[in-house]
Amino acid sequence: MAKKGVLTPQQEDFPRWYQDILNKAELADNGPVRGTMVIRPYGYALWERMQAEVDQRIKDAGADNAYFPLFIPESYLNRESDHVEGFSPELAVVTQGGGRELAEPVVVRPTSETIINAYFSKWVQSHRDLPLLINQWANVVRWEMRPRIFLRTTEFLWQEGHTAHATREEARDYAAMILHEVYRDFMESVLAIPVLIGYKTEAERFPGAINSMCLEGMMRDGKALQMGTSHELGQSFATMFDITFLDAEGNQAHVWQTSWGVSSRMVGGLIMAHGDDQGLVVPPRLAPIQAVVIAVRDAEGVVDACHHMAESLAAAGIRVRVDDRTGTGFGRRATDWELKGVPVRVEIGPRDLENGQATMVSRSGSDKQTVSLSTAPKQVESLLDDMQQQIYNDAMAWRDSRIVEAATVAEVREAAATGFARIPWADLGPEGEAVLADDAVTVRCLQRPDGSLPQSGDETDLVAVCGRSY
Repeated sequence: MAKKGVLTPQQEDFPRWYQDILNKAELADNGPVRGTMVIRPYGYALWERMQAEVDQRIKDAGADNAYFPLFIPESYLNRESDHVEGFSPELAVVTQGGGRELAEPVVVRPTSETIINAYFSKWVQSHRDLPLLINQWANVVRWEMRPRIFLRTTEFLWQEGHTAHATREEARDYAAMILHEVYRDFMESVLAIPVLIGYKTEAERFPGAINSMCLEGMMRDGKALQMGTSHELGQSFATMFDITFLDAEGNQAHVWQTSWGVSSRMVGGLIMAHGDDQGLVVPPRLAPIQAVVIAVRDAEGVVDACHHMAESLAAAGIRVRVDDRTGTGFGRRATDWELKGVPVRVEIGPRDLENGQATMVSRSGSDKQTVSLSTAPKQVESLLDDMQQQIYNDAMAWRDSRIVEAATVAEVREAAATGFARIPWADLGPEGEAVLADDAVTVRCLQRPDGSLPQSGDETDLVAVCGRSY
């Protein structure tokens, strides 16, 4: 168990606890420019695992990776009025380069709809060029007044998908497929974070979109975190950038488009959805290190036995690390791995070796088991599977216990102090949404009463999920 006082307790000060995790689990530091971050190796390893899992799902959905410039001519953003208006407070603009005033200011990429569409207009000529499915892994810059590492930073990492289709139906179906089969599947089956899905209200919609869909997770302090979005862009960008094609009948038409993205904010979501007063809790399918084999102390044969155990675990497909730093106390090392949320510790000391056994410790429950050295790999593998499901079940039960059915704005406001509220959208409406916004409570999404994604925002029985957010 972690020593008392290693972390500020969640219940005492959640923001301080979060900062403690960042520091003591060695995830990230603040960068030298306000709002930037330095992601440390373990934090970046978590991001790389997320990136790999999402990237494979994106490729399975038919999209190809590409790269577009960091600098975007200011005139590109000015072509789409809603888009530039939505992003203008967050833009970083470069006016000098090479010691001279630039002929035209350039914007540091806040998102890439404009520059990607400038090239889509060159690449799309015929219906045979469609659908065009492009994804980019990149950094973006949005000037943030109240930065918080992984949650709201001036510069962050993400992927952004951009597609062009022949019909609105194809674009709508593709955007919904990304939401379900890429994002939701990853978040629930790998991150073990249950998410609510739905439409954004008009007030919360992505600038320039005709429809925005989202995934909302609940953190351990009851606040919402928008984990990802998928947008129908309609034909506004296609019109502005003249992205047209000849259909099968030889008629000229504008394409229908989507964009969608998730970001390094997911690292913050991982911390806040599962972490406890001992540190991170990392679901096994995500964990860069699924098991750490610790030499309790330097005694004859112990370190060799640890390396042999690691080889056996690796042969079983388990991502493993050996900790043979016997010059550092065992308790300190165990605490450090617990802080990092490594799912399983396998501890081997002199007495264990004599008895042909090891101690297996689960991070999610800190349960200890004595296991045979010969059967440990199979037992670790089974424990990892059980932990993945248990972490998800615990997060689901915790979230559902903090969702309240409300009938009035006052009830929504009260419920949002500790979790989410659900209220019929017909009873709340844009007027009630505006009243809640004055108290920093927002409509996170609109969904059907059964929690499913609507076919349109005009359905009459939609429910608004409301809460406070990051």
